[in-house]
Amino acid sequence: MSRVGRVERTTKETSVVVEIDLDGTGKVDVSTGVGFYDHMLDQLGRHGLFDLTVKTEGDLHIDSHHTIEDTALAIGAAFKQALGDKVGIYRFGNCTVPLDESLAQVTVDLSGRPYLVHTEPENMAPMIGAYDTTMTRHILESFVAQAQIALHVHVPYGRNAHHIVECQFKALARALRYASERDPRAAGILPSTKGAL
Repeated sequence: MSRVGRVERTTKETSVVVEIDLDGTGKVDVSTGVGFYDHMLDQLGRHGLFDLTVKTEGDLHIDSHHTIEDTALAIGAAFKQALGDKVGIYRFGNCTVPLDESLAQVTVDLSGRPYLVHTEPENMAPMIGAYDTTMTRHILESFVAQAQIALHVHVPYGRNAHHIVECQFKALARALRYASERDPRAAGILPSTKGAL
């Protein structure tokens, strides 16, 4: 059974098309107009082994906020769609990823309930190219809201802003991969005592 999600989102500010295959090989084709964000979404697909296509056109003449936010919302919605009924998945996943001096710890529950806990070092460089570093938390908030998952992201230390953000996306990718993979011991079983996720 195919686990693919496809979402088109169009507003006066942006036009976004996202397609994700949870059982892919990490093939990524991303274009948002924000170079560093594209780099982070590349991490998400490659390290999650998700085939990910993202095409966003946004009002970059204003700034990158709407483009980044609406893309994250669409990715979250596509991820939820691709999960389907969640029968037979592991549900929980976690991963710790170092990137030189930085470390990210990510834990996820594909619970059907959106909740985000996010901590990262303060006083980071405010910009990485056209990417506002305060947007990392907002990306995660937007993704969580649409994917309807519980997500805990903790960066206990790091100095370089690029490294701090990138290790979060790499750890997120792996945690999502582990949580969404099919558990061979749980075929046909929904991982919930409530009978609903």
